[in-house]
Amino acid sequence: MFETFSRMTHTIPVPCFIAGSLLTMMVLILLSNPLDAAPGSKTEILPLQKAAPAAVAIETAGSEAELRRQMRAKNGVAELHTGTVRFSQAPTGSFGFIAPQFLGMALVTQSPDLALERVSPAANAYEIHKLADGSGLLVGFMGGDLVPQVTPSQRPKNIRIALYSNPSDKAPLIVAVPLVKLMVDRMPVRLDPKQPDSPVMLDMDLQGTANRKSPQMGQ
Repeated sequence: MFETFSRMTHTIPVPCFIAGSLLTMMVLILLSNPLDAAPGSKTEILPLQKAAPAAVAIETAGSEAELRRQMRAKNGVAELHTGTVRFSQAPTGSFGFIAPQFLGMALVTQSPDLALERVSPAANAYEIHKLADGSGLLVGFMGGDLVPQVTPSQRPKNIRIALYSNPSDKAPLIVAVPLVKLMVDRMPVRLDPKQPDSPVMLDMDLQGTANRKSPQMGQ
């Protein structure tokens, strides 16, 4: 039997044998480690029990455009590639805009999804970030006195916050708060009722970290 095996192995050219072994190893590696999706192609829907992201704040002064640029860089998001898309279908790591009246209706009624636009539909539109893990953040501006209460990773109780669509002397700092932690019982209010594109303020509760009864944006 040994002589028969020896004759068989001698009939197989060494380069062919090595090439065949390498090909087998490559196939096994690919099967055990499937290729990842291309960056930005994921449209993960926010699971019911996904942990809420921490609120983010940039405690520096600057123009509105510069503050938004810094917040987008900090959250790792880029502009949407399509005109209008539902939050659940938007790629992870992207941002879009929503008019204040539609944001208010979605939050008040606890609607399951948000319609995001690539280009801001109005000067007072709110910005939404969809993070790499599929969770959402609502971007706005608030006063410096509230920021220390909003940003801790563990919040033992609900906090009443006023989030403005645009910066002002009263609300100079840009923040991003988790959508799943917002409880809203009223629509946004225009600061100047006579101006349709006037900055708006949304009054709402930011829930504590232990509270999981908030609506899910993106299911």
